[in-house]
Amino acid sequence: MEAIRRRIETQVMSLTGLSLGQLDLENPKGDPGLFGPDSASWRVHGDFPSMLIGGISALLLQLLHPLALAGVWDHSNFRHDLLGRLRRTSQFISGTTFGATGDANWLIEKVRTIHLQVVGTAADGRPYAASDPELLTWVHVAEVSSFLAAHLRYRNPNLPLAEQDAYYAEIALIAERLGALDVPRSRQQVSDYLEAMRPTLQCDERSHEVVQVLLDAPAPSRLAKPVASLMLKAGIDLLPTWASDMLELRQHPLQQRLIRLGINTTAPVLRWAMHDGSAHRARRRMGRNTR
Repeated sequence: MEAIRRRIETQVMSLTGLSLGQLDLENPKGDPGLFGPDSASWRVHGDFPSMLIGGISALLLQLLHPLALAGVWDHSNFRHDLLGRLRRTSQFISGTTFGATGDANWLIEKVRTIHLQVVGTAADGRPYAASDPELLTWVHVAEVSSFLAAHLRYRNPNLPLAEQDAYYAEIALIAERLGALDVPRSRQQVSDYLEAMRPTLQCDERSHEVVQVLLDAPAPSRLAKPVASLMLKAGIDLLPTWASDMLELRQHPLQQRLIRLGINTTAPVLRWAMHDGSAHRARRRMGRNTR
């Protein structure tokens, strides 16, 4: 069984930012980072299966913003290196959540510098910049609302409402450090924000092309292929109904039930296999039991 566990863990770790080898989440000892082990952010971000599903859903949701889509279209090599993009995004999220203070600050400054280079003109003629505070808020809310939705569906549906609000209030720090303004800090504020943004969102040929690249993305191995396909379908299922309708990614209710059953069967195996993920390493830094 140990050989099987290690093989699964190796496959999973290849998808994460830890595979880039730039962060030492186990040192310096005792450094709580930006949030600390008792935070809602550690709790929500500490479950790999739900975070992967939430990340897929967040990417799809982000594409509905014309300026966010333009930035991806013009400046990302997503067509040829989707796995690399996944790893870099994972590195930022895990590093700013679980990393020591110095590493978290380094990642934030690194991304701020990259954002300054991402400028251009969208298909509708509007200028865009990844450092635009309003655009940063959109990207942030799409991400964290998806992460929490996945956590509630697949990890802990009974997470208290106060802790859900605490998660949004805590994680707003990252968006604000990147330059976002008026970041929603509670369930109600996030809900109101998404509703207010809906009239500005759209889906066009570019959106569909990026979605198709995601749907056609090769799995890192034959072993991972069925799980990757299931995770992708779960990410689509997690989208708000209005978003999946816009993207023309509708799923039949029976299909949704089978997807959720599949995840609830697969996720415990992935959790069993993961002994050396970001949360585990960070807890070792803090002298906490990792099992």
